[in-house]
Amino acid sequence: QVQLSESGGGSVQAGGSLRLSCSVSGGTYRSLCVAWFRQTPGKEREGVAFIGTESRTSYADSVKGRFIISRDNTQNTLYLQMNSLKPEDTAMYFCAATYIFGGFTTDLRMYRNWGQGTQVTVSS
Repeated sequence: QVQLSESGGGSVQAGGSLRLSCSVSGGTYRSLCVAWFRQTPGKEREGVAFIGTESRTSYADSVKGRFIISRDNTQNTLYLQMNSLKPEDTAMYFCAATYIFGGFTTDLRMYRNWGQGTQVTVSS
């Protein structure tokens, strides 16, 4: 059973930065495709950034050039560096993981393991 635990959320002013971390246990981390999603009340969960087993990455258009996803396979940890934050980035952020043939997917439906979430609030 893969378990995920996020940390690093908080409140920041627009233009600021935050770094989210996700500690992963109970699985073979290097074999997992991992990702960050976010959700605001009344809206569907959306993919923010993805990183596969071979470190292939993909980003939502809304965060390209501002967010950087990375993984440390020695520490079983996933990161999301968020720069130039905007009020519209305010959301609950979740990390997720899955074993997938090919090692990479951006399909939310394929992610089987989720963390509890960490809140990010950006004020104008």
